[in-house]
Amino acid sequence: MGANDPPDMDDVGMKATLDARPIHRVYVDGFFMDRTDVTNAQFAEFVKATSYVTIAERTPTAEEFPGAPQQNLFAGSVVFSPPDHPVPLDNQFRWWNYVRGANWRHPLGPQSDIKGKDNYPVVHIAYPDAEAYAKWAGKRLPTEAEWEFAARGGLAGKPFVWGDEFRPKDNWMANTHQGHFPMSDTGEDGFVGIAPIAHYPPNQYGLYDMAGNVWQWTSDWYRPDYYQQLAATDRVARNPRGPDSSLDPTEPNQPKRVQRGGSFLCTDQYCSRYIVGTRGKGEISTGTNHLGFRCVTYLGLNRSI
Repeated sequence: MGANDPPDMDDVGMKATLDARPIHRVYVDGFFMDRTDVTNAQFAEFVKATSYVTIAERTPTAEEFPGAPQQNLFAGSVVFSPPDHPVPLDNQFRWWNYVRGANWRHPLGPQSDIKGKDNYPVVHIAYPDAEAYAKWAGKRLPTEAEWEFAARGGLAGKPFVWGDEFRPKDNWMANTHQGHFPMSDTGEDGFVGIAPIAHYPPNQYGLYDMAGNVWQWTSDWYRPDYYQQLAATDRVARNPRGPDSSLDPTEPNQPKRVQRGGSFLCTDQYCSRYIVGTRGKGEISTGTNHLGFRCVTYLGLNRSI
């Protein structure tokens, strides 16, 4: 597990791999993984069966956010909002906004919908939302180790899910960002923004979109030094489940889980986390319009980890 800087990668690549070092050995028991991210249609079936309301659809309370102005307590979620001019890349709040009425049914806000997008990944899914769906489906969320094992598809030591080159024979292998980030996406890979599932080739395990399109939740708490802790034991980690608690030094009071795979916003100008061993992180009650999930199961073996 983990990643070093790929060949010909600039400082952006180095930043992407800082918490993905050192590379270390891991063993995981066998498991089954969904071939694709959970789709709008699948999530709608869950909601219809259970009447579940996602966190983005719930109005925050003063008890949950003491001291917050009342006018800021409204249901919504985080939406990518590209500026109309070049901006420094040192503050992500320049291109993200909390949008009233944004949720899985309305990915860009109340003026948007998902009509005709049954086969697109469901987004604006907070971690408890993903857990609730997985439990209903008789599955669970993957550990970070399981996710990376599956993403590699049997290829060892490769920087990308599909091999050594980002665009083998000039083919686009994932939905990422082209153009000047964050101002404009030219859509050279076929899509501006999110793409339907399974549009790009699967990896060698038959899994689609393990890089790009939408980030995917894993069950591990996030710590930037976790791989150092595993490597320090000098033995193969068996079925690691992540640290016991979360710590992001940049936001120490926000509990975060590991996210994997990158999204349609990944680019070597800023976020090159389509590199297979790299890591993302997310506050557990926050969804965005580039964040989804997929599930795993032992299929009737009645096992838990």
